[in-house]
This record gives sequence, C-alpha cells and structure tokens, in this order.
Amino acid sequence: MHSAVFLIEFGAIILALGLLGRIAGRFSFSPIPLYLLAGLAFGQGGLLPLGASEEFVATGAEIGVILLLLMLGLEYTASDLVSNLKTHYPAGAVDFALNALPGAAAALLLGWGPVAAVVLAGVTWISSSGVIAKVLGDLGRVGNRETPVILSVLVLEDLAMAVYLPIVTAVVAGVGLAAGSVTLAVALGVAGLVLFVALRYGRVISRFVSSDDPEKLLLVVLGLTILVAGIAQKLQVSAAVGAFLVGIALSAEVAEGAHALLSPLRDLFAGVFFVFFGLNTDPGSIPPVLLPALVLAVITALTKVGTGYWAAKRDGVGVRGRWRAGGTLVARGEFSIVIAGLAVTAGIEPSLGPLATAYVLILVILGPLTARYTEPVARRLARLRSDGDTPPPPPAPTPKEATVSSE
Repeated sequence: MHSAVFLIEFGAIILALGLLGRIAGRFSFSPIPLYLLAGLAFGQGGLLPLGASEEFVATGAEIGVILLLLMLGLEYTASDLVSNLKTHYPAGAVDFALNALPGAAAALLLGWGPVAAVVLAGVTWISSSGVIAKVLGDLGRVGNRETPVILSVLVLEDLAMAVYLPIVTAVVAGVGLAAGSVTLAVALGVAGLVLFVALRYGRVISRFVSSDDPEKLLLVVLGLTILVAGIAQKLQVSAAVGAFLVGIALSAEVAEGAHALLSPLRDLFAGVFFVFFGLNTDPGSIPPVLLPALVLAVITALTKVGTGYWAAKRDGVGVRGRWRAGGTLVARGEFSIVIAGLAVTAGIEPSLGPLATAYVLILVILGPLTARYTEPVARRLARLRSDGDTPPPPPAPTPKEATVSSE
C-alpha cells in the first residue's frame, strides 16, 4: 500500500513538472517559478501535502544539484576559466561588492546574524546561468558584442562558487575557525589541483571516460560524478563543487556527448530540486517577508545592471550594449536556491527560506523583462534628458522689433 501511494505521488510530481514546463515554454519564460509554486502547493501548509514520496524527492533533489553543477562544469574548459580569471577578475570583484554586500546587509538589518548574512550574500550575488543562457538564445543575442562580457561575469561567479560553497557549508555546520580554515584550504587545494590536471591531462581523462556507446558513456560520467560528489561532501567541501570540478575535467567530444545525454536527466532532477525546496517552505511564511524580498530584489536588480554596464564599458562595448549586458544579468535562480537550501537544511533562520523563495520568484520573472527592455528604456530616458537640456529657441521678434532691426 505504501509503495502504491509512493508511486502515485511521485508520478503526479513528474507529470506536474512536465505540464508546468510546457506552460512555461508556451509563454517563453523560465519554469523555475512554477516549480517553486508547485512545491509550495504540495508542501507544509500547502493544498495537498505529500507524505510517502518526500524522502525519495529529497534524494532526487540532491542529485538535481549535482547534475546542475556538473552540466555547468561541462560548459567550460580549464583554460577558459584561467583566461577569464586573468582578464576579467576586476568585473568579478565589482560584481561581488555590488551584489553580495546588499544581501549581507539585509540579513544583519533583519537581525538574523552573521551566519545568515553569509548565506544571503550568496543568494543575492549569483545570477542564474540557466535562465540567462535561455534569454540570450530567445532574444537572438548570442553573437552580440556584449555577450562575451555577460558570459565572463557568469564564469567568474561559477568559479567563485568553488570557493564560496565550502565556506557556506562550514559556516552553517557551525564548525570552528580552525576547522573552517582547513575546509577552505582543502577546497582551494582540490580546485587548484583539478584545474592543473585538467589543463595538463584533460585529454587523457577524456579518453579514459570516452565511449562510442551512449549507454556506457552515460553510466561512467554519471557514476564518476556522484562518486566524486560523495567524496567531496565527506570532506565537507560540498558535493556541488565536486560535480562542478568533474565537469571541468572533461573536455572536447566527451563533454559534448555527456551534455547531450545528461541534459534530460538534469532537467528532471533540477525540477525535483525546486519542488523539494518549495515543499520545505510554508506558504504562510512568505507574506511576512514579501516586502523585504521585494526591496532586496529591486536594489540588487539595479546593482546587477550597474555591474553589467561597468563590465561592458571596461571591455569597450557601446552604450546600448552596456545597458543590454546589465539588464541580462538580473535573473537569479538555481544557485540562489542551492545556497539558501544549505541554510534551510541546517535550520539557520526560519525566515531565510521563505525570503529566498520570494526573492527568486520575483527576479526569475523580472530578469527576462529587464534583459529585453533595459536598453530601450535607458535610450528613451537619455533622449528625454537631452531634449530637456536643449535650450528653447529664441522668441520670434515682434513687428516693432523687426522694424527697428531692419533700420
């Protein structure tokens, strides 16, 4: 009987994810907010709370995070990361200062303490690579002059995750300064080692993993990723970072083949992850934090626009491209929820999960709109300002003045 209820519940979740994805696709926006709303509807205090399948959904959510970071790592090579780090690190520093600090300040102003401040800083800092990549494709801007700048900022954020996630994991676990320093040192050492090995021996690793049989390639890549993620978590480095580093280590044809095979699995388990986060958030806890979430969303939307504008200007992009770069970076999504999920699991601050949910819901909807309309709005405002600065024409002379002047 328990097995039957489990199958019914889990089957309903998967079916709902598919239908919600189709609805989102029809209206050309990210399905993330719909997945979160579905989780709210079936979670604590929702319309129809789940019971039998909740433990399995929790495991699926963990796999979802691992696959999200693996697929992200497959997008980059180690040489891409190193070159971006050397060339665009000032943009990464500006991005951190403008977008992480407002989150930390908000947590302190709300009286949540320094641990919640570290977590909320990450929630407001990291843009959604998945949403932004889709927006760039939908708007036909993949070949635009500002697009490499946008991707460079995203690459630096993703690389920063390899350092930030172990810090958050140690902080929310309540470990001491010494243990936290050891965890961070291990994370940095592992990340550096993987980058070195990927640069020097990436082709050797890829040849070892490579297979002409899609089934064997899928099993080897998936098994290797989950194994490394488990070892990383055992070392308190973060399973997500382990998966990200596996993705970086794979290159060339192997990365392309693995990406094609794992994309459907990533979409499935990532959807389960967002539903799980919603399941653990009481809908009744969102209204009290809706105003702070809205204020924080407005502030950090503006700071992301400023980040993109500055980074594009530094790269020599024209004014219109600068505004497009800034507007495109606004969307937050999967990583904000991953970071908040660490705090929710550890029970750091009861209101942090609801605020993160509301914050992501606002910006994952607002992000595609700012990507489309920031540049036209800025151009119109500039035109109005220039019109206002133009001195009015001199008044026409009266008949008497005309007669005097003619004389």
